[in-house]
Amino acid sequence: MSSTANTPTNDRQTNGKPPIVIETRGLKKTYVGKINVPVLFGLDIEIRAREFVAIVGQSGSGKSTLLNILGALDVPTEGTVLVNGIDISTLDEDGLARLRSDQVGFIFQAHYLLDEFTCLENALMPITIRHGEASDEDRERVLKLLERVGLGDQTNKHPDEMSGGQNQRCAIVRALANQPKIVLADEPTGNLDSRSGAEVFEMMREMNRLSGVAFVMITHDDRLAQAADRILLIEDGKIAEITKDEHKRKADRPTPAELNEPSI
Repeated sequence: MSSTANTPTNDRQTNGKPPIVIETRGLKKTYVGKINVPVLFGLDIEIRAREFVAIVGQSGSGKSTLLNILGALDVPTEGTVLVNGIDISTLDEDGLARLRSDQVGFIFQAHYLLDEFTCLENALMPITIRHGEASDEDRERVLKLLERVGLGDQTNKHPDEMSGGQNQRCAIVRALANQPKIVLADEPTGNLDSRSGAEVFEMMREMNRLSGVAFVMITHDDRLAQAADRILLIEDGKIAEITKDEHKRKADRPTPAELNEPSI
């Protein structure tokens, strides 16, 4: 395998549409053990630049597994994953690390900021890891992003001196530090109260609109899913795009537990 990333093949407009930044073809995933557990069954997905896509589905449906595969943190059992035109199966560990650094940003439910570093140092961390130190130009760009998300006066504070919402906003800037093609967010508002969660979501939407970076977000919050450009539903190991009306009907439908509750 080559240790260098292949030249992107589809970073271009297609039929007047924004370029495809992530594509899967026949994606399957089975966890192998004493009992093999199939999770994903032949998923075909296209995510384009400037899109904000929500992935919904019941717990255990494979949403996080899919996100890890899209971010080259896990490998599929079968199928192809293209990130900005690069077939990730052709890369060795060094190539995968460079691809994750250069092409993909990650936001998790926990912010995973490092307490010994300031807000600015945490936001610059991907650049520092990739290049050894941040250039003046990189530093200025990241400072402007921090100001844009309302953290201009927090740059010298440490995570334990900031609120949960502020830490998650810093994590958003960190995800954008290396100017990736796509940001993958796994329940990014799950640890926040409703107000802070809404603010963090609006920040992601603003960064999506301003930078053109595609966002793919796993969420159990139906309101956030409704505010995305597209909604993908994972169900029984398969994925399909659903309309916002279809999603709302599913969200409003009583669960089996609710149907079995005694009336009061």
